[in-house]
Amino acid sequence: MASKILTYEQPLNERIRSFLRLEFLFDQADYFLRGAASWSSHACLAGILEIQNLLARNDVKTEVLKELERHTSNLARLEQNPGVDRQRLAEVLDELDSLIDRLYSNSQPLGQELKQNDFLNSVRQRLSIPGGTCDFDLPGLHHWLQSPNEQRIRDLGRWLAAYDVLHQAITLMLHLVRESSSLRQEVAADGFYQKSLDPNNACQMLRISIPAGCGYYPEVSGGKHRFSIRFMQQSSPDEKPVQVHQDVPFQLACCVI
Repeated sequence: MASKILTYEQPLNERIRSFLRLEFLFDQADYFLRGAASWSSHACLAGILEIQNLLARNDVKTEVLKELERHTSNLARLEQNPGVDRQRLAEVLDELDSLIDRLYSNSQPLGQELKQNDFLNSVRQRLSIPGGTCDFDLPGLHHWLQSPNEQRIRDLGRWLAAYDVLHQAITLMLHLVRESSSLRQEVAADGFYQKSLDPNNACQMLRISIPAGCGYYPEVSGGKHRFSIRFMQQSSPDEKPVQVHQDVPFQLACCVI
């Protein structure tokens, strides 16, 4: 039975960094959406409001459109390549075009309708305060959390649906980035690895795969011109991590599309 592989991802530009954070928040909200406990509904709601906060700080809609159009342009050049699966390429291009059309057709900021919701605004304002969503601070939230599970799921699903096109766009773009490069075997001598990057073909994301349970993890620092990986080990969360002092085999992909 093959051992489980654990993959770490490191964004190398701000756009991919934002997309990965949004993917994380969508995954969190989806995971807790159908939970029967009120705590699951609370966690799902927190994820939705974090998405709203992230979108308020960045012009994500513009960044998503730029990236979708860039992917469309790059992939369209492959149509004449004899080794390309033309049917699959056409499907991806159609999906990209559909997402672009849907984003352009809505002149409002993403999730604009949720900004007018007094209930959501009251919870969002308290989330940054430690313990700020206690019952005595937000009796309206406490009342909603005691409503039937089916009702909470309907409400959460409706609020999440405001970001459907964004969720689909993020999922597709990150899939294309991840699939743009295959993992290759590398070795970190004495637990350290460094590599220069081509500034004319900027890497967007690093993917580092190691066996689960190996006892160490990668810490990555990088920019436009180079990146470095230190493999760290930590006996327990209460101890300070230290660099591994042995050669570490691992798999690496520098993703760019």
